[in-house]
Amino acid sequence: MSQGTRFEITAGHGEQLGANYDGQGVNFALFSACAERVELCLFDPSGENEIARLELPEYTHEVWHGYVPGLKPGTLYGYRVYGPYDPENGHRFNPNKLLLDPYARELAGDVRWNEAHFAYDLHHEDKDLTFDERDSAPFTPKCRVIDPNEFDWQDHQRPTIPWPQAVVYETHVKGFTQLNPALPPALRGTYDGMGHKASVDYIKSLGVTSVELLPVHWFPDDQHLLDKGLKNFWGYNSLGFFAPASRYFGPRGIQGFRDMVRAYHDAGIEVILDVVYNHTAEGNELGPTLSFKGIDNFSYYRTLPDQHRYYINDTGTGNTVNTSHPRVLQMIMDSLRYWAESMHVDGFRFDLGTILGREPDGFDPRGGFFDAMRQDPLLSRLKLIGEPWDIGPGGYQVGSFPPGWAEWNDKYRDTVREYWKGDNVTSDFAARLLGSGDLYDRFGRRPWASVNFITAHDGFTLNDLVSYNDKHNDANGEDNNDGHNDNRSYNYGAEGPTDDDDIVAVRERQKRNFLATLFFSHGTPMLLAGDESGRSQLGNNNGYCQDSELSWLHWDNLPASADALRDFTRHLIALRAAQPLLRRESWRDGLDIKWFNAGGGLQQDEQWDEGSTIGVYLGRADLQPDPGIWHDVLMLFNPFEGSVPFQIPQFGEGGWLLELSTGDHTQSGQAITKEKDFELEGRSFALFRRP
Repeated sequence: MSQGTRFEITAGHGEQLGANYDGQGVNFALFSACAERVELCLFDPSGENEIARLELPEYTHEVWHGYVPGLKPGTLYGYRVYGPYDPENGHRFNPNKLLLDPYARELAGDVRWNEAHFAYDLHHEDKDLTFDERDSAPFTPKCRVIDPNEFDWQDHQRPTIPWPQAVVYETHVKGFTQLNPALPPALRGTYDGMGHKASVDYIKSLGVTSVELLPVHWFPDDQHLLDKGLKNFWGYNSLGFFAPASRYFGPRGIQGFRDMVRAYHDAGIEVILDVVYNHTAEGNELGPTLSFKGIDNFSYYRTLPDQHRYYINDTGTGNTVNTSHPRVLQMIMDSLRYWAESMHVDGFRFDLGTILGREPDGFDPRGGFFDAMRQDPLLSRLKLIGEPWDIGPGGYQVGSFPPGWAEWNDKYRDTVREYWKGDNVTSDFAARLLGSGDLYDRFGRRPWASVNFITAHDGFTLNDLVSYNDKHNDANGEDNNDGHNDNRSYNYGAEGPTDDDDIVAVRERQKRNFLATLFFSHGTPMLLAGDESGRSQLGNNNGYCQDSELSWLHWDNLPASADALRDFTRHLIALRAAQPLLRRESWRDGLDIKWFNAGGGLQQDEQWDEGSTIGVYLGRADLQPDPGIWHDVLMLFNPFEGSVPFQIPQFGEGGWLLELSTGDHTQSGQAITKEKDFELEGRSFALFRRP
């Protein structure tokens, strides 16, 4: 191995972290507050042979840096960082471990798990207090220098979808494309396939405005999954916060991601990324040393105040990223700006988002991360969605994120599931239907802050929600002990698929009820990909490790009801888009709201605990005088098995016309007069408007 004789290295600068090509060479800059020296390791194009080690010559403001003239894009590199190996005091430096640059824009190769990845002797009784001298480079991916100017966005424009008009579609690059027969085989499972015209046209046809992709930051497959013949499908185990997951590369490589974004933008659809900044793939004190742990463990991770050998584990994954450190916060902000500026994405959904708001004393909606986001001129204009919980103390913070943020509202999910199952949660259901003002009507927040969902990647699909009483996760290899037990699901008489026509009928009706409730609730609706056509995971409610047909969307041999359910979903989304009454923009819009009981009278306080069949009137006199715009709607809900004669309230002018029903026999277009009750079928929803 050459010791730098073929390469010159000069001081360079530490102003821009990462490996940055300027047309003449590459500047390397790496933050480490506690390192004693840093070596830049260069590799041949195969990534197998280390051809040079160059010591970064300068250290400025806790940044090690150097400039190598003549290096070009495509160069493969990594770091070896020297410092104390002192786990008791939070330091885990080991220069025998090749480390990935936290700012690497592309990674080449995969983690080929080996004992050399661990900084300690796995077989010693003292475990991480020992020191391992084996070289991990042969088994570790390499960072690749990229040319920041190789993709020309030209006059590309982002869609500008106002929050109140947004309809989010949660999906997965490979899961959505792998089995799609409309895609060329070479593009299935790739960014290129996700951006193919067939994919874009399908999502556009649903009326979706915003595609939310499960994690695409670079992540490895966990060793324990590989040992069982499984993989990390969801991707919630990030290691490269700037690098697209290369497992989804198609013929165009990293450019395929940009092509995908541009294709959706050309169709007027936003691209939102599910991002995981709360933890990394390095695990706890017994985990591997791949990047951050060997660069500056004490800065990048939160450790127990009195036992720095151990990590604070508010994420449940072994470690917690230390967003209180200014350089770590800078890395997250730089990553977000990179994806927004260089990749043109339109927003982010933050996994375990409360972690980012954690300060030493706990969650703080005015903490450093939230303040930085609020004042950033680019990021503050994007769609920002928080998952408002983690497993740490005080980790459940639904409704507590600061202004400008939307949140996944699991109270909506749970209450709507309970209501249609027949549980008496009527008053809570009423609050969820109208935007969860009890949670979000403060600090000037708007109804859109509530991201409403019935199902998501984590849990049952819509079909399985109405087909299984219990989870069936045996394929995950954990003896069915993984995944949620509290699903608020119901199978209506048979566990899983059945040929019983009556059971099938009620399941289909319940799917329509859930979808109608979702799209006619105030807030931002989120649809799980495949729910529009009855996708099933056979009762598996934790498909994180199922990179298989169990998790992929199927396009052929679908259930007999798939086409009708898909058309019904499109109709609901179209109605929501056309009618402002169904997508409220403000709590102060003068909306007239009246709740009715089945007898046609106004719902009284004591009646909220007596029954669940209810009706709600929504009216606004200030809407534009357009014959296509509704000024009044009436929605009826019956979660019970039997039909209910509902006395339609008669006030105002023009009577009522049935616009839509989820019942099996009720037809739209029916006019209701004062003399006639409306027979609200068992487990059904009805929407009326003025004729």
